[in-house]
Amino acid sequence: MSICLKPRWARRKDARPQELLSAALEIFVERGYAATRLEEVARKAGVSKGTLYLYFENKEELFKAVVRDTIVPNIAQAEQLISEFQGSTKELFIELITHWCEQISAPNLAGICKLMFAEASNFPELAEFYYAEVINRNELMIIQLLERGMQSGEFRQLDLSVMPKIVTAPIVMLMLWSNTFSCCEPHAIVRDDYVRSYIEVILAGLLKN
Repeated sequence: MSICLKPRWARRKDARPQELLSAALEIFVERGYAATRLEEVARKAGVSKGTLYLYFENKEELFKAVVRDTIVPNIAQAEQLISEFQGSTKELFIELITHWCEQISAPNLAGICKLMFAEASNFPELAEFYYAEVINRNELMIIQLLERGMQSGEFRQLDLSVMPKIVTAPIVMLMLWSNTFSCCEPHAIVRDDYVRSYIEVILAGLLKN
């Protein structure tokens, strides 16, 4: 009886891009952008480096694909929620923030945010990409929400040039803190308690008396 030995990469020769993106996400979060090597991503996905290049031209394009696969869909869901919601803007705000925090609390997604804060200045093209597809799109979404509340008379008149960052900053801080200092704190942040308090404080400033 003869034994047919398969080539090293045969078992994954038809690996889908999604498998590469999952491997890349883990390594980007673990090592950071600068220290990530495509060889490591390919190895973790169980393919050759040549297979990776069939789908992604270089590390920058791979990182962009990771962001588009993980973070951008969450923004799209939030945009759809705002456009289709039938209740009050207060109710919409609560649902949006609750859903948002549930989605971005995943360690890998928080890790991407942390990575961008740490390395954006060293990779301006990536910073421009992330700003356009994540930050700017997110701020436009917040503006749409706030305009809805002002038009309905629920929210007081707001400075929309600064309010998107004010609304977003505590959530970004939660992501960064949980991904950086949670191992050091004697009492870890309870996400639901944090989000509940955040919503109360922000709505107190948004709603008309």
